[in-house]
Amino acid sequence: MDIKTASALRRLRLVSAPEAVSFLLLLVCSVLKRTTDFNAVPAMGMIHGVLFILYVIFWADAWNRARWSLGIAALYFVLSVLPTGGFFAERRLKRAAEDEVIASRARREGVVGA
Repeated sequence: MDIKTASALRRLRLVSAPEAVSFLLLLVCSVLKRTTDFNAVPAMGMIHGVLFILYVIFWADAWNRARWSLGIAALYFVLSVLPTGGFFAERRLKRAAEDEVIASRARREGVVGA
């Protein structure tokens, strides 16, 4: 994996958890708006919107650079629209990055033909 691909995956991983948190907070703010006088929906909506747009941009870049199959790309997109999906995306991307580092070291040391 080249450095640009690794960077694209890292950016996607780093924005996925905050995007998930903002989605959950937006849901809480929506409930509070309906049940109390507290209305933070406009602010949280803006924050979540910006994070979601960043997620989609980073997702498209990672899909292009990592050459994911349509199924993997669709999985990461679906995870972005589920309330807790960003946490699962972050964990899966982190595990994939760690596996790639291990495989790269093994190839460099000539341990396996990975």
